[in-house]
Amino acid sequence: MKHLWIAAAVSGLLAGCSAEKQQEPANTISQQQAPNVMLNTDVPAPVAKKVPFEMTAHGINRTDNYYWMRDDSRTNKEILGHLEAENAYVESVLSPLKETREKLYEELVSRIEKDDSTVPAFYNGYWYYTSYSGENEYPIYLRKPTLDSEAEVLLDANVMSEGHDYFSIGDYSVSENNELLAYSQDTLSRRIYTAYVKNLKTGEKLDDVLEGISGTILWANDNTHLFYVKKDPQTLLGYQVYRHKLGTPQADDVLVYEETDETFYTFIGKSKDADEIYIYHSNTEKTGVTIIDANNPTQAPEIFLPIKDGQEYSLEKLGDEYYVLTNIDAKNFKVMKAPAETKNDLSTWEEVVPHRSDVFVQSIEVLKNHLVVKEKENGMLRLVVHNIETGEQKVLPTQDPIYGAYFNANTQVDTNVLRIYYSSLTTPGSILDVNLDTFETKVMKQTRVSDTFDSNEYASERVMIDARDGTQIPVSLVYKKARFKKDGTNPLYQYAYGSYGSTVEPTFRSSWVSLLDRGFVVAIAHIRGGQMLGREWYEDGKMENKVNTFTDFIDVSKGLVAQNYADKDRVFAMGGSAGGLLMGAIVNMEPSLYRGVSAHVPFVDVVTTMSDPSIPLTTGEYTEWGNPASKAEFEYMLSYSPYDQVEAKAYPNMLVTTGLHDSQVQYFEPMKWVAKLREYKTDDNLLLFQTNMEAGHGGASGRFKRFESTALEYAFVMHLADVEL
Repeated sequence: MKHLWIAAAVSGLLAGCSAEKQQEPANTISQQQAPNVMLNTDVPAPVAKKVPFEMTAHGINRTDNYYWMRDDSRTNKEILGHLEAENAYVESVLSPLKETREKLYEELVSRIEKDDSTVPAFYNGYWYYTSYSGENEYPIYLRKPTLDSEAEVLLDANVMSEGHDYFSIGDYSVSENNELLAYSQDTLSRRIYTAYVKNLKTGEKLDDVLEGISGTILWANDNTHLFYVKKDPQTLLGYQVYRHKLGTPQADDVLVYEETDETFYTFIGKSKDADEIYIYHSNTEKTGVTIIDANNPTQAPEIFLPIKDGQEYSLEKLGDEYYVLTNIDAKNFKVMKAPAETKNDLSTWEEVVPHRSDVFVQSIEVLKNHLVVKEKENGMLRLVVHNIETGEQKVLPTQDPIYGAYFNANTQVDTNVLRIYYSSLTTPGSILDVNLDTFETKVMKQTRVSDTFDSNEYASERVMIDARDGTQIPVSLVYKKARFKKDGTNPLYQYAYGSYGSTVEPTFRSSWVSLLDRGFVVAIAHIRGGQMLGREWYEDGKMENKVNTFTDFIDVSKGLVAQNYADKDRVFAMGGSAGGLLMGAIVNMEPSLYRGVSAHVPFVDVVTTMSDPSIPLTTGEYTEWGNPASKAEFEYMLSYSPYDQVEAKAYPNMLVTTGLHDSQVQYFEPMKWVAKLREYKTDDNLLLFQTNMEAGHGGASGRFKRFESTALEYAFVMHLADVEL
């Protein structure tokens, strides 16, 4: 059997990227100080009015002077005016860095291939892919019956986006007869989509319009019925699954399923063989799947396995059997096989991959004769290929000690070729096709960085840092060899997320090259609250253990300084969303440790938000943060809530960003936080707050435009680090 190392296959493409160039002298950053650019710090910062709003719960009184900043309609002129004033303040203060920002932006977007396309994926007789060209911000969605055929344009998002400040295609789905296209779009960035249907033969748009949906639309196999999830317009929770019949008004659609438990998220999907449509029921502590027969869409749906507290599972269909990834009697998950006819009877299930206390089973993929298991041991990823017929199992070899890999566009069951996305901190993202019988690996595409990029000039490593309770925290590091010397003189840019069990994998980010080339060490802190070290790692960073997430991050910063990876005076931290909560917590707990902190769309007003079920997504988070109806949970959240814990002291330089139409962390959370920080902080450090008035949680929608915010942040960080541009 021929085993090809994945990284070796990828490195063949990288070898040609190296160009002759002079080696930069090692560790020159501290000597090559940036020009002494003086910012316009004498510009007065916006000062928000104070309107006391009293709140009482469990005998505890709180006064929120900035509660008035909440406007769900986003039309209040005073609020919009204050946001615009904050934006103007950012531009005034940073005006001396205008050329720096422009140069960084051009540098960042230069790493985007202007004429680019995805690797085609085959489904139901056609190859599907997307393509970008020139200066266009958005993709064109295409298909062709053979790879040599002329492409058929399904959707051109560049044309569709005209007249909109924000535009996003949520999903598109082609009917089984290949004649009809259903697609959804969002023009506000609230992640509430409207779906349309187009006749692919004539190009005619049908009268069918489905409004207020979550984005995903799925065809039944009769080419007549569509399934979608309806969202609550206030909470933005998807909670109703409807069946729509072509040619009828949306008001006549049939309600197939309604979620009455507001702690659940509801999604839909379809099996690879197209025989079943799935309704996914997702709570942070329990999950379930309801099955719809795609060939008989009007029949009543059937639950796969009843939902129980603490019980989670997901499934992959293979013929008349299901491979089930579950935590039933298996904290770190195991894989079971369930017969279709007795799927509700656990006694008939067969164990395929047993539970191991030291191995976390993250996800699975099933293809004809192979089960591929993505698992981690001590946080180190491996892909294990199980031959279903012989029982033989082998680990897919790689050379990178730390890397990320994801199953990618595996649209067919009857194949022995697995497609994965592969990347490391020094290896740009690559699409690989792996023959599971021979392990021969073909590089279908690797993301281009630049004509001069050479991955061999960079190094990555994993270190373990002791937390204050003795727990060892894994940290992934990357730096440029010629600019790094382990003597405590390099600036550090540290990133983490640390919530929902989400694992930040050590994968390549082209934007980080701008930092690495200027001598930064970039670190991903795999703190508790994620699942890098398994399910227990997540549980040790949620609910009553949430503070571990924050202290882990702080201890990693201190540890990297102590081990001479970082200059103690140039430590920078960045996080977004729940990672923005992390940023808010660390600046309250250990403000003097950081030279600068970037908090993007930060979830910082924890108690007030979690106490109001009308705020989008709140109820679905009760099992992550806590339910304020419980006195103990209320008090614990209050003890770390960044907004509530702001006090009179010196804070680090801070850059805070948000989007007016954010559907996950409402704009008024960071807005209030910044106003309160301005009121209390005793220092003269920068406090900058920028709002994208057209975007939401994910920022700008265009592939180039989104880097404007990155350029802003990097200019902020590099100025504070006194780094040569």
